[in-house]
Amino acid sequence: MHERELDIVVPEDLGAGLVSVKAGSTLETDLRLEAMHEGILATFSITGTAEGICGRCLKDIALPVRVHFSELFGYSQDEAFEFEISDDHVDAESLIRDAVVLSLPFQPVCRRDCPGLDSETGQPLEDSPELEPIEATDPRWSALAGFQASTTINTDENIHADKHGVDSDGVGSDSVDSYREEK
Repeated sequence: MHERELDIVVPEDLGAGLVSVKAGSTLETDLRLEAMHEGILATFSITGTAEGICGRCLKDIALPVRVHFSELFGYSQDEAFEFEISDDHVDAESLIRDAVVLSLPFQPVCRRDCPGLDSETGQPLEDSPELEPIEATDPRWSALAGFQASTTINTDENIHADKHGVDSDGVGSDSVDSYREEK
């Protein structure tokens, strides 16, 4: 087993959404290599910082990036390995890029309870306490706004119906039996 600590300088932005690991920033990588019968098992632990904007209030944010994954690099070209050892070297650039990009949030926020922007003025709700978020009501549900569930179920009717050979769905139990006999 061989362990190394590497500082990888990112050659180009990793991520294309609201947040990305910027070109020139450093990813601290702890790498562990283990010889296996089929090849070399590489285990990566990567930490760094992603920068971008909050998806709700559009403020600048910095988010920690933490990625941990393993991959087997195969010795033989005869077997089907996705990643192979070539001239005693392994190319892990695409692995690291994919793992870091997939770990980035699709909708990053500066904090969980970020109120976002006012829909009419575009001002951050956090900076203007007099502005309150308007809770939008779906117009399809507006007819039910005054409805209250006041239905009561009379269980006595169902019990009474069962005593007279009628199921709770109104079908007589003897008619079901006669239907079965006809088939």
